[in-house]
Amino acid sequence: MNTPYRLLLALAIALALALAGCTTLDPYTGEERTARATLGAGIGAAAGAAAGALTGSDSRDRRRRALIGAGIGALSGAAVGGYMDRQAEELRQRLRGTGVSVTRDGENVILNMPGHVTFAFDSADLRSDFFEVLDSVAIVANEFDQTMIEVAGHTDSTGPAEYNQRLSERRAQTVARYLVGRDVAEMRMIAVGFGEERPIASNQTEEGRQQNRRVEITFLPITQ
Repeated sequence: MNTPYRLLLALAIALALALAGCTTLDPYTGEERTARATLGAGIGAAAGAAAGALTGSDSRDRRRRALIGAGIGALSGAAVGGYMDRQAEELRQRLRGTGVSVTRDGENVILNMPGHVTFAFDSADLRSDFFEVLDSVAIVANEFDQTMIEVAGHTDSTGPAEYNQRLSERRAQTVARYLVGRDVAEMRMIAVGFGEERPIASNQTEEGRQQNRRVEITFLPITQ
């Protein structure tokens, strides 16, 4: 059994055990949804998650299949757009005035978190005044649990590319760990660093470099 498989299996089992015998309240219908009726069903979900993780062409697809295998309800058809619209609007309300932008990109919702408001210069330690912002993100993430969450770190092109890559990875992992610490299920998280590879502005000016130093959180609907 390879290492990624063992890790996903362990995460799936932990999730299934946590869900065994629990119910959650659907925020729109007011109905209770049974997460797992018995421990045996929970272990079955873990096996399904591990099997789902073996297929798919990229990390997003593998994670989606693993979550569906674990019994996380998948969205379909017209329900996807409405669900993501509500999530985007909730995020806009909670993040207004924080410097974080909320954008719809197809079915996804993207939060752009500028580096100067999230981290100190050349550091992967979160600024303490940004904790409240991430707390708000966690609240919405837990309310809309039929989504995967990709945290991506980005840098400008100043300095060695290898160093920038590592810094972007550390920053993404820091944000992901913070959200997990606020009860966002770890199995929903993908943390990735892109270093200087995906600029959104010119690196020839200070203004452009500042825009490129960022963390993006993308909410992706879990669909069949």
